[in-house]
Amino acid sequence: MAVETHVLDDDCVELSGWGRTAPTLARVHRPRGEAEVAEAVRACGARGSIARGLGRAYGDAAQNAGGTVLDMTGLDRILGVDATAGVVVCEAGVSLHRLMAALLPLGWFVPVAPATRYVTVGGAVAADVHGANHQAAGSFGRHVTALRLLTPDGGIRTVLPGTPLFDATTGGMGLTGVILSVTLRLLPVETSLMYVDTERARDLDDLLDRLATGDHRYRYSLARIDLLARGAATGRAVLTRGDHAPYDALPRRHRARRAPLAFRPVRLPAPPAYVPGGLLGRTAAGLLNELRYRGAARESTGRLQPLSAFFFHPVDGVRHGNRLHARAGFLPYQGVVPYRCVVPYRCVVPYRCVVPYGQEEALRRVVRRIADRGCPSFRAVLRRFGAGDPGWLSFPLPGWGLSLDLPAGLPGLGAFLDALDEEVAGAGGRIQLAEDSRVRPETLAAMYPRLDEFRALRAALDPRSVLTSDLSRRLGL
Repeated sequence: MAVETHVLDDDCVELSGWGRTAPTLARVHRPRGEAEVAEAVRACGARGSIARGLGRAYGDAAQNAGGTVLDMTGLDRILGVDATAGVVVCEAGVSLHRLMAALLPLGWFVPVAPATRYVTVGGAVAADVHGANHQAAGSFGRHVTALRLLTPDGGIRTVLPGTPLFDATTGGMGLTGVILSVTLRLLPVETSLMYVDTERARDLDDLLDRLATGDHRYRYSLARIDLLARGAATGRAVLTRGDHAPYDALPRRHRARRAPLAFRPVRLPAPPAYVPGGLLGRTAAGLLNELRYRGAARESTGRLQPLSAFFFHPVDGVRHGNRLHARAGFLPYQGVVPYRCVVPYRCVVPYRCVVPYGQEEALRRVVRRIADRGCPSFRAVLRRFGAGDPGWLSFPLPGWGLSLDLPAGLPGLGAFLDALDEEVAGAGGRIQLAEDSRVRPETLAAMYPRLDEFRALRAALDPRSVLTSDLSRRLGL
């Protein structure tokens, strides 16, 4: 799936995040090798450069208004696979989708599968992405054994775990260097099927109890939470947990016994360019949530399900799936960004936060606020996070992770999300940088205690701000 762009003239290309809330103009280069990456960084000019993968970050982390953007999808070679040790070396532009297709027949799977498989390996490191197995496996960077990094001075370094530069790069949003290649440890699997258990939670307290007492039995766990339910049903959810199915556990006549490691993701037609806002509003979201909850079994165990059905949001199978968002509107943000496009996008604003264990009352307040506001979110997930990762700007910490998508045209949305930020920060939690396009700089500083260390390392590594993005300018990173 290529980066979605719209050429405006000979020099500038319009780029946005997947949420399409704040498009800007930049010159885009698509290098085919390391030498071309180095040359593009050297020639980037006063506005600097930033690397970009498949454009699946919702916010403005991979945009650079008036500067240079490096489309890294041309560096897409798998350089080597050790099928005995379970290690792969690949260039940064390889997608997780391609890795899965190449590695599953060998009996290996990516160690962390985020909500989309259309993210590059370099992007997964830069955002330190997490998946439904964070409580057991941590974030993506925990499984990286080495990476090759083009630093702002033009040098190429091999960066290893346990070093400050590694910890600043995993989750560093591409601001410490351009990731060129990654060495990654893999997860052994015997089939491309999952054993899945499903159950319904009647309200938020019931959901938290089920997650806290049962998650240790599963590798993967997430709850699709109904954030429009109110009263006694506030926080009701469908909880889905599972693990990779071993070959010996397959039924004797199951067709997967003939090709146990086949990977067949579903592809659906592209949606229309225009979707009436009313079809994706509060009424439709409420109906969908009701159908999802009532249609789920009260308790189902041991159901076999394909990998692609268990892990990935349905829009992964839809070309231009980010058209399926609510009515147009730009989210208010602080400051002025030159080279900004005014285009009637159909926009979505993600909200990704984590609230530490022991602060469940703050989580309840956040959920109640969203429910009382009647925010129409088609995609809302609650999960448990395990131990935090060493990345200085890595998002997960031990606690409850809440993810939802909101239409950017909701009246008063900016002020409402600012209030949620204050609630989360006051509880010792944080929001996710990779999905952000609107958090206030002072709020971010309260959420990430190692932010000053990150800024100091960047200042020493990149005094001329060769690597920069709309996100870094907005937040002073």
